[in-house]
Amino acid sequence: MEVATLAPTETFALSQQLMAMSKIHPTAIVSNNAVIGENVVIGPYAVIGDVTIGEGSIIHPHVVMADGVHLGRNVEVFPGAFIGKEPKGAGAIARQPQFERKIVIEDECSIGPHVVIFYDVTIGSNTLLGDGASVREKCSIGSRCIISRYVTINYDTSIGDRTKIMDNTHITGNARIAEDVFISTMVGTANDNLIRAGFGDHITGPVVEAGAFVGAGATLLPGVRIGSKATVASGAVVTKPVEASTTVAGVPARPMKRAAEE
Repeated sequence: MEVATLAPTETFALSQQLMAMSKIHPTAIVSNNAVIGENVVIGPYAVIGDVTIGEGSIIHPHVVMADGVHLGRNVEVFPGAFIGKEPKGAGAIARQPQFERKIVIEDECSIGPHVVIFYDVTIGSNTLLGDGASVREKCSIGSRCIISRYVTINYDTSIGDRTKIMDNTHITGNARIAEDVFISTMVGTANDNLIRAGFGDHITGPVVEAGAFVGAGATLLPGVRIGSKATVASGAVVTKPVEASTTVAGVPARPMKRAAEE
């Protein structure tokens, strides 16, 4: 990445036309290879790599955007966010991360303060990532989603359109969450029942089908399937599949009643 520190009297490789169309703070560090649309604002001490930033986007102070990031139009990235973290495995980790150096964040998204987005992630339009949320590599998040404060989404997970995941919930690796799902606060999910140091590619997270509801503090164990429009009550521990339009509660979770048909 070739970078230029923009002083008040220097524009380096950024053209005067670009500077007229956008507002880049003098302390920001912006790659000469960045493609920046009209009416973009880049705040103090932001570090911007070889990226594409769509028109009307706002990059707040101290944001870091690594090479290969593509932002759509009117995206707002709040202070301290890190977009483009490279996953690295330490010696204690058996799984070796695999990823592409790209991130796509579509139009009208909001990326909250101190959000961390790893490489190889796509985020659909009009989606909100709340303060301190973390999204690991090889994940996809649909359009009009809410990923609330301090939610953690592990690797190779997909989340459908209009799904809402509330504060402090953990979505494990290899999970599949469909569209129009609601997952409340403090929900835990797992993808491996074995207590051991290493694991293989066979591990599987939960599958949550369209329109399902998961209450606060529930736990979904590896590989369980929550059927369409099913409800998991608060505090339930789900160890077996839940049929569509069924409500389950308890430890372990058991059926209570069948939801009214629409």
